[in-house]
Formats: sequence, C-alpha cells, structure tokens
Amino acid sequence: MINEQYKKMLEGKSVIRQLSEFATARGKEIGYENVFDYSLGNPSVPVPERFTNTLIELLKNKDSMELHGYSPSLGIASVKEKIAKSLNKRFGMDYTGNHIFPATGAAGAIAHAVRCVTKPGDEVLGIAPYFPEYQLYINLTGAHLAIVPANTADFQINFEKLEEMLTEKTAAVLINTPNNPSGAVYSAGTLKKLSELLSDKQKKYGHDIFLISDEPYREIIFDGVDAPYVSGFYDNTLSCYSFSKSLSLPGERIGYVAVNPRCRDGELICAICGQISRGIGHNCPPSLMQLGVAEVLDETADMSVYETNRNILYKELTALGFSCVKPGGTFYIFPKALEEDAVVFCKKALDYDLVLVPSDSFGVPGYFRMAYCIDTEKVERSLEALQRFVKEKY
Repeated sequence: MINEQYKKMLEGKSVIRQLSEFATARGKEIGYENVFDYSLGNPSVPVPERFTNTLIELLKNKDSMELHGYSPSLGIASVKEKIAKSLNKRFGMDYTGNHIFPATGAAGAIAHAVRCVTKPGDEVLGIAPYFPEYQLYINLTGAHLAIVPANTADFQINFEKLEEMLTEKTAAVLINTPNNPSGAVYSAGTLKKLSELLSDKQKKYGHDIFLISDEPYREIIFDGVDAPYVSGFYDNTLSCYSFSKSLSLPGERIGYVAVNPRCRDGELICAICGQISRGIGHNCPPSLMQLGVAEVLDETADMSVYETNRNILYKELTALGFSCVKPGGTFYIFPKALEEDAVVFCKKALDYDLVLVPSDSFGVPGYFRMAYCIDTEKVERSLEALQRFVKEKY
C-alpha cells in the first residue's frame, strides 16, 4: 500500500508552483514575454564569470575521481575549511571545518538542522510571514511547526506573541532573514532581543532552545541596509545557507549548515548530520560543486538588477495606493491586497496576465508576493497592466 501521507500531499500542491505552471502554459498561448510572471523566486542574473572559469579549470586539470567520485560523508575537508575561513573573516566568527556541513541547498541544510536538534513531538516556532515549505520540512520529521503571528508594521518579529508561544515544548525557533516573502531584514536590535529572550527561556526550562537561521538571501541587501550575521548574537545557532541566490546556482543545490562554535556540542552536531544523511538518503552535494563554490566564496553574481526592480515596483505600487513595507533585501515585495481576500485579488490579476502569489500560505492573510527576479524591461512593461488592473477592478 502506498504512503497515504504523501498521497494526501498531492492535494495540497505549492501555490507558487501552480501559478508558475499557469504562467508557462499562458506563455505558450500569448508568448511568455507577454506574461508578467511574478510567481517563482528563480534567480535571473548570470553566474559570475569566475565561477564558470573555475569549473572549466577544475574539469581540465583535476583528477576525474576527485571531481566526480563520492564526497566524504561530512563533505570535502578543504572546502569546509575554506567556508569556515571566509565566514570568520566576514563576520568575526571562529568556525573550523568541523563546524561546516555541506548540504543540498538551504532546504537540505534545514532538513539536517531540524533533525539534529528535535525529536518527534517537539515544537518548532516559525515567524510569519514564512516560506510555506517549512510546514513540510518540519512536520515530516515528527516535530511540529507552530507559527508566530506577523508583525505587519515592519515585518520584524512579533515578540509579544513569540514570548507567549515559547513553552517547555519548544526545541527550536526557525527564522528567515532577509525574509521571503516580505523582503524584511532583521535588525541588530531584533536579533539582540531574540537572543536575550531565548537565553532566558533556556534557563527557565532547563534545556537548550536552538535557533535555526535560514539565510539564502544573505547577500541580497539594498541601500546599505545592515544585515547582521545571526550567529553572532546567539550561541545555539545553526546557520543554513545556499549559494542558489548569491551565485545564481539554484539548480546545483549547493549550500551548508554552519554550527556556531559556541553552540553546545557544536562539533558533534556536524558529525550527527552525517548520520542523518544515512537515514534520509541525502549524502553530500556533488564533489564538483563543492570544489567550485569553494573558489568563489567571497563573490556574488551582479545582483544590482534586483534593487533596480525593487525601486520601480515600490514606487508604482505606493503611487497606486498599495500599503507596502519597503524591502531591505531579497527579490520579493509583499504589498497588502486591495481587498480582504488575497486569493480573489490574485485571481482577478490573472485577467491582466499578472501572476501574483496570494499570501495565505505565507501565514499572513490579505497580502500578495511579487518575485521581481525578472528583466527590468519586463518589470517596466508590467506597470501598464498593473495600472489597468487597479483602475478597472478597484
């Protein structure tokens, strides 16, 4: 008999993916250039030339088995050391290679981090708005994800609600900064307050409460916004990173868990990640990708287009009467819909070939997300459709 739990999941497909599929199908009818597809957060800028050249050099000069053979179960030692050194230089940390676990993107990193610090029946607190797939990442481990309501004033943390929900059952708190979908960047004040709260609750309940920090947008920051390194504020932090956005490599599925050296049993946690891999059949990311990213750790793709697009959309949306917190990073903007039901609002937008994502699955009803990782020319052409939509429907 097939697994009923996974069969049931077929009935609740990702809204984001469904809208992306709609946009693709509509594009076949009218030309994809005429579909203003703001559904999927798929990086749109080229990888850095140095990364491409690095792969070419590796393929030309490295031994075939080193490039294509099995990686050690805990990752390639030289790669881990380079990641640790880069993080230490950039953020004033003291990682060693033993604190780094290469993983298949941020999703793979979170899969390991959650299993490291929870057991079935534990509770993990997430902060709205949140990436919808967190529900699956957490709940399928046997732990339970509970969502702290959003602070819609600025999309920092709603500390009043968080403190109410932190109980003896809480094993971990999962945060995402810069945030998908809001684009908000948690300030140093927010992270300091979070650290103090979690430290107090650890003492009160007599057990560790881990902070799992999902950080794939760490390098996409605008206007000189300060984006503090989360692990610098709280000892029991597991940082989950992906090169998908910074290097425009989403299809390569390459990232890592970085365990704060001051974390309880820090080096043991990375060793445990290897055992978790055995249980979930993860194994390591490809050896070639590990070796490739290790040579460009302090570089990014040219992501200036995202800030350009942010500025264009924020100006137009606010001019049209939308309420919107200006994103400090990522390539998402999260305005309040012009009617209470965001699903209805986004459905009406489809008549204008505007593909917008309703906010219900992000844990904040009444908003919508636009992923503006598309060409600026297309963003500019979409404004006329957006204006007509607002004028004719609202």
